[in-house]
Amino acid sequence: MMKRAAWPIASAVLLGYPLIFSTPFQQRLGALILLYAIGASAWNIVGGYAGLISVGHAVFFGCGAYGALASYQYLGLPPIGGLPIGVAASIGIAAIVGIPTLRLSGHYFSMATIAVAELVRLVVSNSEWLGGAQGLSGPPVPRTLLDLSFVSALPYYYVFLGVLAAMLALTRQMERSRIGYYLRAIHDSERAARTLGVPVSRYKLYAYMMSAALTAVAGALYAVMFGFVDPESGLGILISIKMLIMAALGGAGLLLGPLAGAVILVPLEEFSNSLLGGVGAGVTFLVYGAIIVVIARLQPGGLLRPIPGALRKRSARAKS
Repeated sequence: MMKRAAWPIASAVLLGYPLIFSTPFQQRLGALILLYAIGASAWNIVGGYAGLISVGHAVFFGCGAYGALASYQYLGLPPIGGLPIGVAASIGIAAIVGIPTLRLSGHYFSMATIAVAELVRLVVSNSEWLGGAQGLSGPPVPRTLLDLSFVSALPYYYVFLGVLAAMLALTRQMERSRIGYYLRAIHDSERAARTLGVPVSRYKLYAYMMSAALTAVAGALYAVMFGFVDPESGLGILISIKMLIMAALGGAGLLLGPLAGAVILVPLEEFSNSLLGGVGAGVTFLVYGAIIVVIARLQPGGLLRPIPGALRKRSARAKS
């Protein structure tokens, strides 16, 4: 009963947030929480459900961001019109990279994804067509509504909320489908899953490609909101680490885990940056490191992991 009531309560809180916290900073903070929750939810498909710890998802985030702004620069399209380009590029890269790297396991796979991400970042940094180290910019002034260029963060908040809701619905559907059962079996024991006849390699690749495509959506939305991307903001390793930590903090493999992690981590980062100025960027790394240690030591399953068990115990006590 409480589990069913959680969804309407969460929906009401998210819909009403910008009406209660109405200052520009608070609305921008809310939009950023949703944006990074989208990215972390995309990572959660491969990292949480399949148990493949990718530290190179910035590649796919960058595909979405660069696809959006390159479509404006060279085709004159609204940045959001470049979303299919970014998604297609991310799926292609995931297929090319995934076939050899998904044969690896554990930290070997993680190191391979870091290497690929850094290689792509260096290539883009030296590509004049993609703006090199200077990056690409979006429309300086809004031309049509499709440019999604707003003065206030409020429209972005509700756009991101709609995208996050669609992504969570898709993930929920995946959980209940064959691929969801297969991915959880692979996560628990890849060898046992193979023994039971699960086509492990194929479904790991499916999860990787699906996660890549959804991460590109987050990258495109980032480019639309900020109107700019460069190798560091679009392809930096910190992007991958954020996704990983947000999902792990809230609960990797749980539907709302990435959102819970984003609710905690994004305000921490924003407040540290605003209070400490330029020094805050360095403090962010310390905060991330401390969070990793605390999660590993106190709650390896994430903050939301104990809740389902607690609800079941409470329900059992109520029935008895």
